[in-house]
Parts: sequence; C-alpha cells; structure tokens
Amino acid sequence: MKTINVVAAVIIRTDSDGTKEVFATQRGYGEYKDWWEFPGGKIEEGESAEDALKREIKEELATEISVGDYIDTIEFDYPTFHLSMRCYKCSIISGKLELLEHENACWLSKETLKSVNWLPADITILDKVEKLLS
Repeated sequence: MKTINVVAAVIIRTDSDGTKEVFATQRGYGEYKDWWEFPGGKIEEGESAEDALKREIKEELATEISVGDYIDTIEFDYPTFHLSMRCYKCSIISGKLELLEHENACWLSKETLKSVNWLPADITILDKVEKLLS
C-alpha cells in the first residue's frame, strides 16, 4: 500500500475572553469533500516537516505561521493508501487565513471540537488537541 507523508497545522489562538480555539478547514474536493481536517499537506522531497507546513499554509490560506511543538504522528490506513501525518501546534504570524483551497473553515473550542465531521485520520488526534485547548 502506498504511503503518503503529510503535515498538519493545529493552529491555536486565544480569543478576547480567554477561550482557546483551534482552526479547522472543510475540504472542497475529492472523495472526502465536505469533511473537516487540520490544514496542511504533502511533504515534498528534501523538505523538512516544518518547512512543508509553512509552505502549505502559505499556499492554502495565504498566512504565515510559526511551527511550534510537535504533537504526534498519526498512522492511518485509508482504503487506497496509508497516511502518515505529523501534527504540530502552530500560531499565526501574519495573514487572515484566506480560504484558497477549502470550502469552509471555523474556530472550534474544547466544547465544540467534536461538532464537525472530521476526516477519519484527524479524529485520532482530537483527544490530544482537546488537552491543548484546556
């Protein structure tokens, strides 16, 4: 089975009342159209995971991020490929998270984190993300 190596940005902010929220995006294409995910994408040959994540967020959301702590690597078997997804806690340096490839996006709190239809691989990291929002 083919392995696809990707990175995912767990972008966290603290809003005006002190509530921590994470940014989620809704896919606008493909087999999993309308499902939700943490933004990111494929690591190109010779590229570090951190550099790939910065590039992908710039391409998909016209936003510059800082890549912080490594959270976990998710290993997940989809029907036609194996996904290896390195997840990092990130924050925004500049930009407005403009949707260039996604259908929709939202900020989710600890209480609303599980209210969207997450992609199967992304579901597996939600417990760790929930702790980051505490």
